[in-house]
Amino acid sequence: MSTKKERLDAICGIIQTKVISNQEELLKELEDSGFSVTQATLSRDIKQLKVAKVHDGNGDYVYRLPEESISKQAQPEGKKKPNIEFSGNLAVVKTRPGYAMGIASDIDSHAPSEILATIAGDDTILVIPRNGVSQEKVIAALSHFI
Repeated sequence: MSTKKERLDAICGIIQTKVISNQEELLKELEDSGFSVTQATLSRDIKQLKVAKVHDGNGDYVYRLPEESISKQAQPEGKKKPNIEFSGNLAVVKTRPGYAMGIASDIDSHAPSEILATIAGDDTILVIPRNGVSQEKVIAALSHFI
């Protein structure tokens, strides 16, 4: 019998390595990996992992893990660095496809005093800091969101 952590790790691994479009496909992959779960349990696991369905650029929607889950698995704690580049005082943040608008909305909704506004596309956020705010302060302000 497998533990919940093992099952969640397996789900993350499957989503990161295979193109999964629906719960039925994910359930089959889990069964092929030796996990026996119900659709209801899988649905709760997907919700807990904050898995999202995003457009893959080919007209299909596929499951993706939130950036933070991938970063935590791929990098040891303390080594995580956000993907932020600056051009003058403007910051550009790269995200996974489909995540930029949600992250930008969070930044705007909880607007730190250092950030004036954001503009988001599918996988890129333009962050407009207030006048006189240093790049270090912008990075610190954004670290709560990315």
